[in-house]
Amino acid sequence: MSIERVLSFLEQKGMADRVITFEASTATVELAAQALGVEPGHIAKTMSFLVDGAPLLVVLAGDVRVDNHRFK
Repeated sequence: MSIERVLSFLEQKGMADRVITFEASTATVELAAQALGVEPGHIAKTMSFLVDGAPLLVVLAGDVRVDNHRFK
């Protein structure tokens, strides 16, 4: 989904003002933390796994590692 579609959807819901965009890359936890001036633990990251044929979405602090074996 493009950022334009997301912004359009959020505008319809009255929430477009909650979107923050950056000139610098925020592709990794470290880069996002630098762009925001916070510690990596203050960044929420989302990871997705396929477990028994069903998607599982995990949201965790940026400084936490996932034990992939737990999700297998």
